[in-house]
Amino acid sequence: MKRSIVLGVLALAALVSRAEAQLTMQMSNGWSFSFSGNVNAFLTYESVSKSGQTPYGPGSPALVPDSANRFNQTRIQTGLLPAFAVFEAKGKEGNTDLVVHFGFAPQINCASGVHDCFGAQIDMRQVYLTAGGKWGQILAGRELGLFLRQNILTDQTLFGVGATGAAGPGTGGGTTLGRIGFGYIYPQFKAQFTYSTPGGKASQLSVGIFEAASNGPYFTTEIPRLEAEWVYNKKQIKGWLSGTVQTNKDTYDSGSQSATAYGIGGGLRWQPKNFSVTGSGYYGKGIGTTLLFNAGVDVGGVADAGSDDLTKSWGYIGQVTWTPTNSKATIAGSYGSSYIEDSNSGNTANGGVVTKFDNTLISGGLYYQSTKSLKLVAEFDYTWSKEHFSGTGAPTAPNKNSSITPVLGVMLFF
Repeated sequence: MKRSIVLGVLALAALVSRAEAQLTMQMSNGWSFSFSGNVNAFLTYESVSKSGQTPYGPGSPALVPDSANRFNQTRIQTGLLPAFAVFEAKGKEGNTDLVVHFGFAPQINCASGVHDCFGAQIDMRQVYLTAGGKWGQILAGRELGLFLRQNILTDQTLFGVGATGAAGPGTGGGTTLGRIGFGYIYPQFKAQFTYSTPGGKASQLSVGIFEAASNGPYFTTEIPRLEAEWVYNKKQIKGWLSGTVQTNKDTYDSGSQSATAYGIGGGLRWQPKNFSVTGSGYYGKGIGTTLLFNAGVDVGGVADAGSDDLTKSWGYIGQVTWTPTNSKATIAGSYGSSYIEDSNSGNTANGGVVTKFDNTLISGGLYYQSTKSLKLVAEFDYTWSKEHFSGTGAPTAPNKNSSITPVLGVMLFF
């Protein structure tokens, strides 16, 4: 894998410290300081249409914000991978390796249709320290989560746009979604204490406790959320498993109900010399879709049944890439979906039937390594959000929104 590709993936994963930085300064006390990162910009043209009323399902992008059946828009924006400015200091004291890491992740664009926004968003995604040795490593601070981390790192849209997440004035001020909500849930950068077994081996295990989050009407978290990840990487095979569990309580309810959310994910990649085949997926209850714990509860803000209130969600991705021999170009194609289902089969808001929503993305891309650090991207994305009904009274024509987006972009890693 070329150096620029490694830098791009590790930047999003908050693992830039393991890549060779462009600028490194050695200090007299034995510590070293490095600066690395990337800048990218994409030109997108999005054509959006809908059938019937917009399906504002849990976590589904509101592709059409008004009564119009179609609209088109052109934007210049950051892709799924934000620009990154990474500052890192490394040192060794005795047998302990020490690192301090700061990662700024700004975007070039403001919200759609906003001209005088006076500065795009600056996201301080990474602030952490590590201490390690032969026994492994402890990470403390703000860093990407472990649950579903590998699912996003193996996604082709990391070097493109994928789903835009913007469909009208005042939306889409950050990065695009890629396949977030269209095949996996975003791991998010969160405060954590994480232990990892020693690196440099085929197998590595990481286990961490994380700053917990409220989940619908269940606001109180007495203990941190637990996340874990196991990765096997040797020769042509890479496989991974990850999981999470979190218990919340509703202390405002007289019954003091509690709800335990959980999720499991994994994947497998086979990568011979010129091509790769990747499959990944996840399943959970109460973890929501798109963003973690977004739409994790389906009781309308009232805690009345504990864990029975939690929604089920799942998703998957299938992806193929091909790089011709002695070529600077990589061709990639993928298909993936995310689903979320009401756990309450008596949901009268939809005619007393079980309701399911799906977000699906079909993506094709050409990624051309023009120089050692400069990448040119051409991508075509087709997305849709759709309602599903079952049982008596189910609509004969469920609502569906769709979006077609051709993309051209440039990425520079340093």
